[in-house]
Amino acid sequence: MLKFMQTTALTGAMILVAGAAMAEYPEKPIEVVVGFSAGGGTDVMARTAAPFIEKYLGQGASLVVKNIPGASGQIGITEVANAEPDGYTIGTFNLPGMMARTIDREADYDRDSFTYLANVVNDPNVIVTSKSSGLDTLDKLLADARENPGAVTVAMSSLGGDDHFALIKLQNLTETEYTIVPFKGSAPARTALLGGHVAMGVLNISEVAEFQEELNVLGVATTERSDFAPDLPTFSEQGLELVNGSMRGFVAPAGLPEDVENKLLDAFTKLADDPEFLQAMAATANPVEVVTGDDFKALTGGLYDLAADVWEKTPWN
Repeated sequence: MLKFMQTTALTGAMILVAGAAMAEYPEKPIEVVVGFSAGGGTDVMARTAAPFIEKYLGQGASLVVKNIPGASGQIGITEVANAEPDGYTIGTFNLPGMMARTIDREADYDRDSFTYLANVVNDPNVIVTSKSSGLDTLDKLLADARENPGAVTVAMSSLGGDDHFALIKLQNLTETEYTIVPFKGSAPARTALLGGHVAMGVLNISEVAEFQEELNVLGVATTERSDFAPDLPTFSEQGLELVNGSMRGFVAPAGLPEDVENKLLDAFTKLADDPEFLQAMAATANPVEVVTGDDFKALTGGLYDLAADVWEKTPWN
């Protein structure tokens, strides 16, 4: 009888300890790896979302953003893929760019390398020009590009990302040709534009919302006008069926413990209905589109197929 009572007590203690361990995540700061420079659209999303994720994780959670720019985001996302799957390293995940990196070069990750937490932003592309270029309308830009093939220089954050795919679509739709000047993120690309070092840029609406007086914004690649820039015309309004954008979210390494994954998924799911979060994202002109878990993984698969199709028809290397 005594032995039974001791065994029962030990079992109960083990259950309590296991339950406490589950409840303790996170016990230390969570590192959020951003594969691009500070100040770009991905970085802004991560820093805006972080305090809200902390709130929903509870336990005094702390998210620390770490910028690791380079190789069009590949360096940062590779670090996430190879991190310990314990919930203490998560990373930003850009589509279609992160999947394009597995097509146009050797990559130490693939679509199965991650636990898919949530897409958070669907940010449409915009075409902008520097004030010094004199190309202040879409018609002027296209006319110059047709008259001088390759003479118009174009700043963008990476090759094989949404900016690049938007430019490929523009070239195919208008039979024009440009010279690409890639940067390690959208912030330095925008700086080059502001300084007049390049004539044109393909960025995202969140990245130019505060610079509309300093740049010529020629159009937005959406079917309808953006709530964040209602005065800016779409390309469709100007007779050009150009629709494209960047999806940005968060992943963790594959193989997270189920309880940790569920806690993170719950936190990200709650973002969609948090009015303070939506207001904070609106203030940075980031259009919110929360897609979590398996649905986010399926979305990634679809955009991988799109990138593979573009690569087959128009290789960008």
